[in-house]
Amino acid sequence: MSTRQASDQADPLIESRDQLVEPMAKGEKPPADWRIGTEHEKLVYRRADHAAPSYAEPGGIRDMLLALGEFGWTPVEENGQVIAMSGADGTVSLEPAGQLELSGAPLENLHLTCAETGRHLEQVKEVGERFGLSFLGLGMWPDKTRAELPVMPKGRYAIMMRHMPRVGTMGLDMMLRTCTIQVNLDYSSEADMAKKFRTSLALQPLATALFANSPFTEGRPNGFLSYRSHIWSDTDPQRTGMLPFVFDEGFGYEAYVDYMLDVPMYFVFRDGQYIDAAGQSFRDFLDGRLPALPGERPRQSDWWDHLSTAFPEVRLKSFLEMRGADGGPWNRICALPAFWVGLLYDQGALDAAWDLVKHWMMEEREALRGAVPRLALDAPIPGGRKLGDIAPEVLAIARSGLSARARFNSGGDNETGFLEALDEIAASGKVPAQRLLDSYHGEWQGDISRVYEQSF
Repeated sequence: MSTRQASDQADPLIESRDQLVEPMAKGEKPPADWRIGTEHEKLVYRRADHAAPSYAEPGGIRDMLLALGEFGWTPVEENGQVIAMSGADGTVSLEPAGQLELSGAPLENLHLTCAETGRHLEQVKEVGERFGLSFLGLGMWPDKTRAELPVMPKGRYAIMMRHMPRVGTMGLDMMLRTCTIQVNLDYSSEADMAKKFRTSLALQPLATALFANSPFTEGRPNGFLSYRSHIWSDTDPQRTGMLPFVFDEGFGYEAYVDYMLDVPMYFVFRDGQYIDAAGQSFRDFLDGRLPALPGERPRQSDWWDHLSTAFPEVRLKSFLEMRGADGGPWNRICALPAFWVGLLYDQGALDAAWDLVKHWMMEEREALRGAVPRLALDAPIPGGRKLGDIAPEVLAIARSGLSARARFNSGGDNETGFLEALDEIAASGKVPAQRLLDSYHGEWQGDISRVYEQSF
């Protein structure tokens, strides 16, 4: 989730609908300027007892963040509390229960992306050694109850935690217990955005399946392969899901603005403080009738904030965010951007990927989204097949797209090697969660503490 650093009181008031469309339209870039932004979260735990460290305890989350200053990171504060570190590689920030996130810099190729990931992991592991902390690459805490987890001192999280139980049963689980990998990608025009949005939304269940890595809840198998994905099904229906309107004829920026105007607000940020506006309407805000700030109208920064508070499977801001994957280890962090860059950043690959899924009906897409958290690659798809049947074909399209990009490292390798972790999953038909379950029922003999052997 985004980290605000200042009140933008000097930015313009929103006085026309054009200003609501502007963030998306300004995101248009020629292909030569397309970049890759990768985000990944990790669970932080104390080696001594596997507990999640609190923010303020000695050797806890705050101390870990500040220690990253040795690598050139600069503190970002909220109300005198360090809540993130900013640097050349992006921002290191905190999710609600102290999950550590790197929101990486926009980079030209996957070689740079994976090098950035490697630097970050080396730095946090070095700091973790000092404080007796380690990091777990999973989609969800395997053994913690909500009550066992700390809450970080960020104003927006307090508002969200109050609001989540009003609109769903699992929103607090989403905030406190889950981790993800995401990638942010560019588009050249409104038509290019629409095609990429549709293609990535239709294929997001395949990414969820390939990265499924959250089969345990509170120490036992939970019956799912991606429980993290299942959690989103009852978090807040007004700001999640598969967005059927994206597949409508003529979909574009205006339609997404209409969707966002119907997404209830969480907050307004003023003078360094988050003001609770949960459940209130941005349409009322435009008319100066927001109960949280009566008589005041929104500024452009308020709209940018609001765009960050919807959580569909794919999200549009000034770029497209792929949101379907569970957290995982280093090689799968690099594999997710490779998957989507390969499919979306080459026109031939994009056309081929869309041709695979364009005939699916919306109810079929919804059914697939609902089945994947439990069945992963065994989920049924139209035509009497399973999702795993098309996984090799989709990966082959992604590989062709990466080959066509022809981005080489100093050794002469292109970007296709970053798909190898997914090739193995597709070939075996066994997703990461199923391997964890095999270990749990086999060599671990039901001892969930063995999962901590999966540390970075």
